[in-house]
Amino acid sequence: MVVDEHAVRRPRGGLRPYVAWYVGYRQAGIEPAAHRGLPSPWLTMIVTLDEPLVIARHPDPGQAASAHDFLLGGLHTAPALVTHEGRQSGIQLALTPLGARAVLGMPAAELAGIDVEASAVLGRLAGEIRERVLAAPDWAARFDVLEEFLAGRVRAAPGPGRLAPGPEVGHAWDRLRQTHGAIGVADLAAETGWSARHLSERFRAETGLSPKGAARVVRFDRARRRLLREPSAGGRIPLAELAVDCGYYDQAHLARDFRDLAGCPPSVLLAEELRNVQAALRGDWE
Repeated sequence: MVVDEHAVRRPRGGLRPYVAWYVGYRQAGIEPAAHRGLPSPWLTMIVTLDEPLVIARHPDPGQAASAHDFLLGGLHTAPALVTHEGRQSGIQLALTPLGARAVLGMPAAELAGIDVEASAVLGRLAGEIRERVLAAPDWAARFDVLEEFLAGRVRAAPGPGRLAPGPEVGHAWDRLRQTHGAIGVADLAAETGWSARHLSERFRAETGLSPKGAARVVRFDRARRRLLREPSAGGRIPLAELAVDCGYYDQAHLARDFRDLAGCPPSVLLAEELRNVQAALRGDWE
């Protein structure tokens, strides 16, 4: 029997500085497949419901293939490869890098480029939260469990240093997101009052990426979303137009970023991702 369930939710107001969205999915009786876990401006949290999440290749080539019941993954600049044998289920959360201190108790940089079992960061609480998610009767109740957990973490975070990075780093990240990666490091530094070198050092220490690397990921993420969204709306945006709209110098630079960050050309990614439930659901969550 084929099962194909999905659900999405935006976090409630108080959690929006820390979480961008939730996606719930359950599929069974489908063809075995592989999915690229692409670089994005968010850390990844996935609570599985049935079978473990299998990562055949991590962004860090030195990290061995692994299976996870409750995954945490940091910002990265290379694709992962996630596989399944015809079944996959879970809830994926997009955590903002600036919210990592409040939710995880550490800067996002400590998870940069790697994937870990959540118990390595959250201890026994990870297992307790997953048990409560598994006991919930439907998607709304599962999302409620995770929202209660996240809100509790934010409330318990002691002091401003745990809740957020310094205001200069926060400003730089916000400006990268607002401009879709189109602002240069020199301009960011001028806005913060720091030197470009000091900003880059502090930004990397907080997020795990340099401002230039983060701008590249933000720009790629926007282009990838546009690429997926346009066909679903009945159009086929030309790649040259997509490149200009998303801040690339030309189509060649867009193609280079797709090769580097996705590991394939835009046309290949489009064909693959439109078959993937999480990618399709994420397309409109900007």
